[in-house]
Amino acid sequence: MHAAQSQPPVAIVVSRYNERVTGVMCAGAVEAYRNAGGDPAMLGIIDAAGSFELTGICLHAARSGLYAGVVALGCIIQGQTRHDEHLAAAVAQGLTGVTLATGVPVAFGVLTVRDTGQAEARAGGDKGNKGAEAMTALLESVGAVRAIEMASRIGRPGLVHALSSVRTDKTASSSS
Repeated sequence: MHAAQSQPPVAIVVSRYNERVTGVMCAGAVEAYRNAGGDPAMLGIIDAAGSFELTGICLHAARSGLYAGVVALGCIIQGQTRHDEHLAAAVAQGLTGVTLATGVPVAFGVLTVRDTGQAEARAGGDKGNKGAEAMTALLESVGAVRAIEMASRIGRPGLVHALSSVRTDKTASSSS
């Protein structure tokens, strides 16, 4: 076995709308996957026209059997109307529904912000990279699901904690 932890295949579904922001988030998600031991050849990157389209594409990715999990990346910026609120609620509910309908974890990496400055701060700026955070959350969720499945197969419920507590990032092993 390799010293580095390998990761299962996952998909990133990324909105092209507000691409200056979502592109940086996607790069952060890819980097987080690589840093966690993922093979870039096992990473599917799928474009969506906008945040609303994320739900349907994530559903197809989850149902395909190709991916252990899906990261949804988008950026919804408040406008002069309440359109952003309705859009954000629909996307959040839709992505939750994908996980519930398929059993495949979907990480929510959709920014809902007041302005471009807030978006940029969360896409590699002083507030971090929410794409990278979503990937880390996804890998942890996939690990937890796999731990539950393994413990269920062998009939050892207490094994779940030990298996799912394995951290996905390299820095976790060096922190005290």
